[in-house]
Amino acid sequence: MSSREVVVLSVGGMRFVTRASTLQQFPESRLARMVNDDDREFKLVNGEFFVDRDGALFSYIMDFLRTLQVSLPPDFSDYQRLQREAEFYGLYPLANLLSQEHLLKPRLEILEVRFSLQEMQAFFRIFGSCSTTIEALAEQITVFTGQQSGQGWNSPFPSQKPLVPLPLERPSHHDMVFLCGTEYSAGDQFMARYVSIKPDKRKLINGTNVLGLLLDSLLKDGFRLISTRTVASEEKVECYTFERMKRAAGLAIMVNQTPGSSGVAQARKSQVQKGK
Repeated sequence: MSSREVVVLSVGGMRFVTRASTLQQFPESRLARMVNDDDREFKLVNGEFFVDRDGALFSYIMDFLRTLQVSLPPDFSDYQRLQREAEFYGLYPLANLLSQEHLLKPRLEILEVRFSLQEMQAFFRIFGSCSTTIEALAEQITVFTGQQSGQGWNSPFPSQKPLVPLPLERPSHHDMVFLCGTEYSAGDQFMARYVSIKPDKRKLINGTNVLGLLLDSLLKDGFRLISTRTVASEEKVECYTFERMKRAAGLAIMVNQTPGSSGVAQARKSQVQKGK
């Protein structure tokens, strides 16, 4: 059996087809011993290994063996049962990771957008509970500045004049500040600030349009609008609060085969980012 490249398992009525080398990632595990005919509990029936265990949970174990990462859906809750399955198969590095449930669970993320209009300018401040989300937004949002002639922010885009990108204000790792619109410069000249939000290629100067594009971008990125309110002050500030469940960082196992280790896999933990 150790020379067979393809192995078929029937686990709890679910059929899995994989390579023998995948099941041998951890040589001391029962799955590796099964492939090598060293574990008699796993019966070979009509060319398939019959395993009387939970097939749905085994699909996560197969994903782990193929990727060496623990990647679970946001609504997953059977950490203890999956840990018990990992222990049954002798996959103790996986079982140890699953025991650290707090590292694997998705976390609630809050993001707040504050918006105010003052004459011909619009002011934005974005605060987020997750600094990596703010960093990602800072890469999407660009403010351009340049002079133009005309009256207010509804004037035509000055394509004949070059625009200069401006760095966003970052009071802290958790927030950013920017503005758009026009302000008086000299004569009939106005200093204009345009905002671009990737992947949209437009450069917008009207604050209401920028707000609409920003909110739409957040909704497409998985956020859910949970409240809107007007902050009571001399200057009316609209506040939009969003939330989303942020997937936890995936936990990876690095397997090192060392000389003279008799084929025993050594594992260490490291964190790798999994998306937003």
